[in-house]
Amino acid sequence: MKSLSIAFFVLVLLVLVTSNSEAAISCTDVIKDLKPCVSYLVSGSGQPPSECCTGAKSLASSVSTSEDKTAACNCIKSTAKSFKINSQLAQSLPGNCGINLPISISPDADCSKIG
Repeated sequence: MKSLSIAFFVLVLLVLVTSNSEAAISCTDVIKDLKPCVSYLVSGSGQPPSECCTGAKSLASSVSTSEDKTAACNCIKSTAKSFKINSQLAQSLPGNCGINLPISISPDADCSKIG
């Protein structure tokens, strides 16, 4: 039974990674970049930690094409549903990190309007 669960997990990851073959950025990359921001976005206050800003800057520089932006948005949207994110902290994150992030960090983001 455990091997079936592992096989299913691997299959889901493969589908996620290959579902948008035009995008150069993977959901794994997006999650890796924003992982240091999770605790801040859920229960933080004030300025985000430097590791969070470093990851957000990395993500911002990685999403240059419309396909990348849409893929990153869809990844963030689906992942954000797993956490109760403070929407004010999420909206202010790019400004607080001194970057322009063309993607909304929200479970309610409309990824069809990114481009």
